[in-house]
Amino acid sequence: MIVVAKIKAAAGKEKEMERALLDIIPKVSEEEGTLVYTLHQDQTDPTVFLFYEKYKDADALVAHSSTPYFKELFGTIKPLLDGKPEIAMYNELAGI
Repeated sequence: MIVVAKIKAAAGKEKEMERALLDIIPKVSEEEGTLVYTLHQDQTDPTVFLFYEKYKDADALVAHSSTPYFKELFGTIKPLLDGKPEIAMYNELAGI
């Protein structure tokens, strides 16, 4: 299961957003069912961040989304957001 999450920071809040998003990665790395959790920042618009996430299965995604630190992250970033995060889910078909 693949999740792509696009998050836009309010102008001037890019560094705060970056810190908040980076802080969760070590915690997520301990999750058994989370296989990939990569944060990116847009090269032309530094207010745009993108997570590429890969989970073992749907249960692993539910487990990730239910953690206290995941819920805390959304409390932290809520005042930093410019709009709602865009979340898309994919089925992996092929890769290298």
